[in-house]
Parts: sequence; C-alpha cells; structure tokens
Amino acid sequence: MKKIKIATAQFENKSGDKEYNLKMIEQLSEQAAKDGADVISFHECSITGYTFARNLSYEQMLVLSESIPNGPSVAALIGFAKKYGIVILAGLFEKDENNELYKAYVCIDGNGLISSHRKLHPFINPYIKPGSAYTVFELQGWKCGILICYDNNIIENVRATRLLGAQVIFMPHVTMCTPSSRPGAGFVDASLWRDKNANAQLLRKEFDGDKGRKWLMKWLPARAYDNAVYAVFSNPIGMDDDQLKNGCSMILDPFGEIIAECRSLDNEISVAELDPEKLTDAGGSRYIMARRPALYADIIGKKHKSEHKVSWLK
Repeated sequence: MKKIKIATAQFENKSGDKEYNLKMIEQLSEQAAKDGADVISFHECSITGYTFARNLSYEQMLVLSESIPNGPSVAALIGFAKKYGIVILAGLFEKDENNELYKAYVCIDGNGLISSHRKLHPFINPYIKPGSAYTVFELQGWKCGILICYDNNIIENVRATRLLGAQVIFMPHVTMCTPSSRPGAGFVDASLWRDKNANAQLLRKEFDGDKGRKWLMKWLPARAYDNAVYAVFSNPIGMDDDQLKNGCSMILDPFGEIIAECRSLDNEISVAELDPEKLTDAGGSRYIMARRPALYADIIGKKHKSEHKVSWLK
C-alpha cells in the first residue's frame, strides 16, 4: 500500500439548488487536486442540501431525488473527477426503479461510479427507506467504507465496517448545533451568521463549544482509535435551511489524532496524507485481534426492534 492524500471539505450549501452546490463541489475539487489530493470528501446531501427535506412531500422528494448511477448529478461528478484527476465523494437523495427513496453517498472517479452507500439510519424525511448493507470498496489500494451521519452513532456499524476490511471510513455528516438532552446542546443563533466577520469570535466560541466541536470530540476520536481506522469526517459550514452548522471537517488517524481540520468560517478544504503503517501501529489493531466473539455474539446478535428517535426533530 502506498500513502494516499485525502481532502475533507466544508461549504455552505443551498437548499434544493443542485446547480449551485455542484458548482461549489467542482471549485473545491479543483482546489484539492491542485493541493495534491487524490480524493476529496463532501458532507451528507452536499449536492441537494439536507435539513429542508424534513418538510417535503413524497412527490417533492421524488422530484429532488435522482437515480444512481444514471442521474445528472452523478454525471456531473464524473466530469469533475475526470477534468481534475481526483476521486470525489458526495451525497444526494436517491430514487430506485420502483421510486423508493434513499439517502445516498457516492464515490466517483473519471471512469464512473466506484461505490455508493445508502444511509442505514435515515430520519430527515418519513418517505426515505433505510439502507440494508454495509459498504466497503477499494480506492487506490486502500479498503474504504462509508457510514452516513447517524450510522456512526451506532458503534456496531463502525466495527462491522472495519471487520469487513475498511481501513478508511468516510463519515459525511450534517450535524451539531441542535438541541438534545446532552448538557450544553442547542441551536446557535442564526442571526450571527448575517455578519459572520463581525461575529467571528462569538461564532467560533459557539462552534467549538458544547453545541459543536466539543461534543464531536467526545466520540469521533474513539471511533477511529477503537477500530484502528482513518476517519474522514465532513460537515457543512453556515446555514443549512434554518439551522446554522459549524463545519469542523477533519481527518483523524488510527490513534484518534486530528491530522487535518477546516478551521475557518468559510468554504474550505483540508488535506492529510494517510500512512498505512499507522493502521497496524495503533492499539486498536491489537484489540481487534484480541476479540473473543464467542462471549458476546449471541448478546450483540440478539433480536431487537430498532427505535430511532432524534431529539431536535419533533
């Protein structure tokens, strides 16, 4: 395995405006390629926008969604990937041949679709069906997986993806800065974003505090360390519908250390070089080998009815 350079991105998407969002994806992909990145990863529903979908009817969702791999947005990504010589991962709403709806995330190069993942735990719109499979694929000699936002909150998903061979897990999100029972959680005042330059200090305090990054750092490093994987986290910055998001897109190594992070209040990328030696040097690789599945296979595999409750979504 050779080292690989991956960029994680943050940008302010526009709800339902695919033309604008694809333009931003192209610009940041071009920048990443110029910076030497082999791959760039964008946030959940980066092509379509996300939070506004909670108010859409089935008919509106059907219009917004596209087929994969034959839809226009995938075609556009293939064009960008070919033009700039970079692999692109981005998210959108998918419709299949039966007009069933899914939350999807695709990996594209200049030759076409490499892989796609359907979110296992969707909730933003009642008409979206859950995916039914883990996703692991090869990218320039590396085994990669995809888990979308809430998928990563269920730790079994991360471990299962790792056990299927993933060495890098792309974790596209639209998260943080929403109310929950967690101490300190809540929305960030959207009016601050109207003059983000004047309010930069206060915004950074909110974005890095209990409502944002501070919460993220309680669990994201553990996902990387416990599973000895590189975690590529991507998240939007700015307004997503009526919610203000804090960005903080980052890449963590198998030790749980941040090796790249977006820290501005603007559209931005950050690039890290992934070293395969860390995959085996990190303690998580030894803990995986020390597992004793006979102790807990029946416990973890016990029949259970999934209940999906999201605090801020009433």
